[in-house]
Amino acid sequence: MALPLDAPPGVQTNLDKVLGWVRWIAYSVCTLGILIAGGMMAVGQRRGEGGEHAARLGWVLAACIVIGAATALTQALGGHN
Repeated sequence: MALPLDAPPGVQTNLDKVLGWVRWIAYSVCTLGILIAGGMMAVGQRRGEGGEHAARLGWVLAACIVIGAATALTQALGGHN
């Protein structure tokens, strides 16, 4: 059973806009983090630091999963696309 959560008049469109911006900024940061971690792995491989950067990549991917789950959760609770 879903609870009807109606926003006050005029708030819903602004909230959707802010959530949309936050979502795309978070996705951009995730993409940048993966690219940076991959680049650091490539450079660090010659110095034998590949394991450290692989762990960093794991944390970045975990953050991407959390952000994706948060996006899905807010969309499911708010009934937004």
